Amino acid sequence: MEENEKNSSFETTFVSEKRKRGVPKVIIIIIGIILVSVISSLTTYFLVRGNNSQISVGNTTYNVENVENPVVAVAQIAGPSVVGVKVDFYEQGFFGELQETSEEGSGIIYSEDGYIITNYHVVEDAISSTSAQVTVTLSNQEEYEAEIIGTDSVTDLALLKIDVTGLTPATFGKSSDLQVGELAVAIGNPLGQEFAGSVTVGYISALNRTITTDGRTYKLIQTDAAINPGNSGGALVNSKGEVVGINTVKVTDTTVEGLGFAIPSDDALKIIEELKLTGKIVRPYIGIYGIDMDEATAKRNNLVEGIYVYQIFSGSPADQAGLSRGDIIVEFDGQQVTTKQELNDAKNQKSIGDKVKLKVYRGGNYQELEITLGGDDGVSSEVTN
Repeated sequence: MEENEKNSSFETTFVSEKRKRGVPKVIIIIIGIILVSVISSLTTYFLVRGNNSQISVGNTTYNVENVENPVVAVAQIAGPSVVGVKVDFYEQGFFGELQETSEEGSGIIYSEDGYIITNYHVVEDAISSTSAQVTVTLSNQEEYEAEIIGTDSVTDLALLKIDVTGLTPATFGKSSDLQVGELAVAIGNPLGQEFAGSVTVGYISALNRTITTDGRTYKLIQTDAAINPGNSGGALVNSKGEVVGINTVKVTDTTVEGLGFAIPSDDALKIIEELKLTGKIVRPYIGIYGIDMDEATAKRNNLVEGIYVYQIFSGSPADQAGLSRGDIIVEFDGQQVTTKQELNDAKNQKSIGDKVKLKVYRGGNYQELEITLGGDDGVSSEVTN
């Protein structure tokens, strides 16, 4: 249960493609995307031209001495492991009529026996609709109906399964090894299956960016490789052809461009492995609804900076530990916390059942409480922070 919600000063959006049946594409948008991709590709071509080398992925070495642009080799290595993901469902229209709708994104082959990684928001409508159908389209255009094995809205990840073997799984690199300025290649299906396997090129722009969209906060890799609707769940690949991120969000403010974001592979694989084993993610939780009390607000109210406890859920660890509404949490297990994001980061480093100390400000004095962290399966994490 995440005790967190943070607002950004710019507009972000998930990058899946949602459309009604029969609604035509906007041609000028397509032309713009193509122009951006061409310019980006030409820029990268001249920057890396003449870079003769070999790329080793696992036990296989790819000789790219005759390839002037190593991105060609990267695309050949990682491309077959990127798939299309489509959700067909019905939703109520403006006048109450049912409309056939589809949500399209991308995915990454996790194992040769049919496990596919994608974003939670790509398949979210399939979770709430019993009539929805999820389809995976491989790079060779073969289509398979997919089963949702598990999802995690907190990290925007989902694991699918198709009934096929002999697939080409992606090779995953360590996102913790990334450096700002490295080559970054995004592979996916912008605007849906019509542009399947599109490759855009850029660089790793920044690491550990905190981005909030649709009320959910993530720590992501920033890249200037073009990421567009339909790229959600696709691969962000390094110069070795290794997947280092799962594309998920972009900044949509009209005054900026080249601000795309991906879930780090190190974080994603931990979630995916647990989803494969249990179908859900269980996290430690405290059981409060908190509000960030920044320094300015605290001074105006003669209080202290921290997390203001607005609500305590009955029977929760917070309730059992004696936390009260109006308390301000200032430390978690000896670590200073001033925002809900910091509290969640610290909490998620612990395990269910761990006993930790909470330092709170109450009635002009500081008190220390011991709390035993509970377990939350994510069912209620959307309505509490």
